[in-house]
Amino acid sequence: MIAMPAATKPAAPDPETTRKILEGRARTLARERRIEAEPEGRLEVLEFVLANERYGLETSYLREVYPLKELTPLPCTPPFILGIINVRGQILAVTDLKRFFNLPDKGLSDLNKVIILRRGRLEVGILADAVSGVRPVSISEVQAPLPTLEGISPDYLKGVTPEALVILDAEKILADPRLIVHEEVEPLIK
Repeated sequence: MIAMPAATKPAAPDPETTRKILEGRARTLARERRIEAEPEGRLEVLEFVLANERYGLETSYLREVYPLKELTPLPCTPPFILGIINVRGQILAVTDLKRFFNLPDKGLSDLNKVIILRRGRLEVGILADAVSGVRPVSISEVQAPLPTLEGISPDYLKGVTPEALVILDAEKILADPRLIVHEEVEPLIK
């Protein structure tokens, strides 16, 4: 190894320059991630399974898919709120869409995933039996939902593809006031 003379070694930036560089990096990292617009007439959806049926959610609402490891039940919540999880220090509520939509119940498996959805500052986890992946869907292929679709109100649906993939409306699910719990518990001792 050849040592460089001291005069040719690059000088460390002064503290003010270092501070400006770090502030610029912090601003870049703090920006909201912009979702690239899909080509005209296409949706990018995350496909997942609930009660043996295939569903899709637009990826523009997707933060991440997280494995369900530990779930802490919460008292005084609606039956479709299963509990809370800790995702790298952030506490998120986990919603069971099967109960939310009154779908047939199927037991939990070792492969359960939590799909974390985001709308503004609201972030919610929804339970999925399995996640198949992300795929494009042509809007022209999406048909109006059948009135015989059990349990799910048409208000929460964008439509159904010819392959029987039910596209859920993440915007309307996240806007549902039932997801915000405002329950106060009275103290046992007065």
